[in-house]
Amino acid sequence: MNNAVKQDNAVAAIRISSVKQGLQGDSPEAQREQIERFAQSHNIHIKKYFVFIESASREQQPIQEAIDYCKNPKNDIQLFVIKSIDRFTRGGSYLYDHLKMQLTKYGVKLVDIYGVIGTQEVNTLEHLDISYNWSVYSPTKKAEILEAERAKDEMRDIMTRMIGAEIRYVRMGYRVRQAPFGYVNEKVETQHGKRVILKPHPEEAHWIEKMYELRIRGTLTDNQIVEEINKLGFKTRIKMRRNSHNRKQIVGQIGGKKLDLKHFWRLIQNPIYAGFNIESWTNQQIIKGHYDGIVSIETFNKANKGKHVIVEEDGGYRIDRNIEARYLVKRGVRNADFPYKRYVLCPHCEKPLFGSASRGKMGKYYPAYHCNKRGHYYRVAKKDFNDDIYNFVKGLHISQEYIDELMNAVVEEWNKRQITVTNDKDNLDKKIAQLQMEARLTADKIKMLSSETAIKYMEADLVEVENKIKELTKETYQTNKEWIDIEAVKSTVKFFLEHLEELLLEGPNSINRAAYFGLIFNTAPTHTELVSGTPDLAPFVALKDDFQVSNSHMVTPRGFEPLILRMKT
Repeated sequence: MNNAVKQDNAVAAIRISSVKQGLQGDSPEAQREQIERFAQSHNIHIKKYFVFIESASREQQPIQEAIDYCKNPKNDIQLFVIKSIDRFTRGGSYLYDHLKMQLTKYGVKLVDIYGVIGTQEVNTLEHLDISYNWSVYSPTKKAEILEAERAKDEMRDIMTRMIGAEIRYVRMGYRVRQAPFGYVNEKVETQHGKRVILKPHPEEAHWIEKMYELRIRGTLTDNQIVEEINKLGFKTRIKMRRNSHNRKQIVGQIGGKKLDLKHFWRLIQNPIYAGFNIESWTNQQIIKGHYDGIVSIETFNKANKGKHVIVEEDGGYRIDRNIEARYLVKRGVRNADFPYKRYVLCPHCEKPLFGSASRGKMGKYYPAYHCNKRGHYYRVAKKDFNDDIYNFVKGLHISQEYIDELMNAVVEEWNKRQITVTNDKDNLDKKIAQLQMEARLTADKIKMLSSETAIKYMEADLVEVENKIKELTKETYQTNKEWIDIEAVKSTVKFFLEHLEELLLEGPNSINRAAYFGLIFNTAPTHTELVSGTPDLAPFVALKDDFQVSNSHMVTPRGFEPLILRMKT
């Protein structure tokens, strides 16, 4: 006769809150060893282990997967073994009771190795041979509830200490999170102990600097800047995707993508690259970090063109947004039919003129610059207005001293850009060298493989690397081909300075001509000042001695007295 006691089948659940805890604290291996000893001493057969590396305080409990396994009658589970209640859940008594009731409904008993959870049940009506749901209870229920609440309180205390300290350090200007793109984290000794600050990434920081430089230069559109940065080898960081139930298990990766326009805008507008942090932990207030930014505050402000500006005040800093004058951002200002309305003002209110074409009785349109929406009336026909611009520009000349200074500035800027081009070429050469090394290593691995499937995948990787090398080599050739002759640049600049009317009057793009025209003034002139020759010119520009005033076309509308025109002396 076999007197052996039948073993109960059990499921064991092991949980840690993070990979770090698993390496330094209550590791899965330690919990498993404790559970195995408990099972041997209580004649329990552990049929399956579940390991969870995530927080047990969330509403979606990680332990639910193991509970669902127990519900299936095919698995024949009688016990659910855990180390302690805080390894089962930290959601408090409510979640603990909810999870345990699921097991009880299917006849599975929850057991912990410390003996807090009792398996005995008491029926208060047992002496009458009657049983109700309310009459059956567990004597250890109160102790279990208290332990579940203690686990929740402990979680709250731990999180309060940890997150509270991190918030304080963030507000002091230190870093507590993963480094953003373009930076790496570095621990340094400070007056607050050993803290983390940001340091420019050896490769990514170069791409960030290039973005700001090209944005400030203003010769490329944002889409063209994105293309240029991608040609330099830009790729987003590669991050590992992990199993939601086992954070040690890598199931894929994300990142490694090229720059797109929206990502470019996010990078340009992020004050972290000027050495500032702004987030919810700072109450959306800008905080100066204990590190230098990749770019200066001035560079950041210029690249953002008034949309995001860092301003220093009263020993602190703030961010102003959209500080450009309203009239500069209204729709229609880049109308090629009326390009000067941004740069010439109404002589009455000194506001930018409007430009439109009114239709006459015969259906003919009469284009004109005007100001008739501010309580007064001023109008100049477009033809007469353009004649005034022409006559004014014909009377300008630039001093030889300024021409010489500008030539020196052009050479200096050319030298800076050549250094940048050289650095870009060096980076491309380094990237090509890295890819060539990767190709050689891949080829060596293929020689050692015997599996046709493995060889197939390795060959595909090798082809991809070779294509990248060809693309970068082509870009290097294009960079060498586009080398600019400084003498040709100087000749072109000098020609336009000595023949200013060809730059301001004969260019193919009327918008650009008007923009160049606006640069010759300290302050935007009124139309009357242009005609009279009395605008506030930039220091390097002057009117010729024989400049003539012409007012034959001046209009004197009702209620508006004409100004007295004077020659500039």
